[in-house]
Amino acid sequence: MEKIGMPLLVHGETTDPAVDVFDRERAFLELILQPMIHRFPGLKVVFEHATTEDAIGFVTAGGDNIAATITAHHLIINRNAMFEGGLRPHMYCLPVAKRERHRLALRQAVTSGSPKFFLGTDSAPHPIAEKETDCGCAGIFSAPAALELYARVFEEEYALDKLEAFASLNGPAFYGLLPNEERVTLRKRRSKVPGNIKVKGAGAVRPFLAGGTLTWSLDG
Repeated sequence: MEKIGMPLLVHGETTDPAVDVFDRERAFLELILQPMIHRFPGLKVVFEHATTEDAIGFVTAGGDNIAATITAHHLIINRNAMFEGGLRPHMYCLPVAKRERHRLALRQAVTSGSPKFFLGTDSAPHPIAEKETDCGCAGIFSAPAALELYARVFEEEYALDKLEAFASLNGPAFYGLLPNEERVTLRKRRSKVPGNIKVKGAGAVRPFLAGGTLTWSLDG
């Protein structure tokens, strides 16, 4: 892969059951990815949906061949969201949400203007019945309002001028592609995240923050 310029896109967590679930991203970096980059320093790597300050530090310190994607939901929730008033299966995803200090590190990274970070929703629309069950599926369905939620984060961090690069330019630049020439328009206008969405043959799926108020909306 290094020789032909093929990028490695990796969900960076160890699967070793002996490692605490909240430490699996850090363990993967230390035990697997850092030694791999040492062996293959020219390998292009995208650390998909990074969730920790450890991953942010690794990407920031790495060369131009190291980048990361970050989801909207990891910018908005920390691990408390899974346990607010009871067990909240619709806030359960992999990689699992981490402590507040990690969430803040992610927000600082995406709004820093660094070309090493770009949008990746990791949106996962599992049926409600498969989320609200024993051994429920991991995944958060953010796609119905992803851009609006990213805009909310960038506005809260006083970095709206950095949103276009994060969402539309940094990714294609890393892959050596031209950016998409089509445009979408976000307006500062209140709207709602859709409620449960019926899916033929699968019951319904619930979007992230279903029914909640958005401060931004997409034209059209």
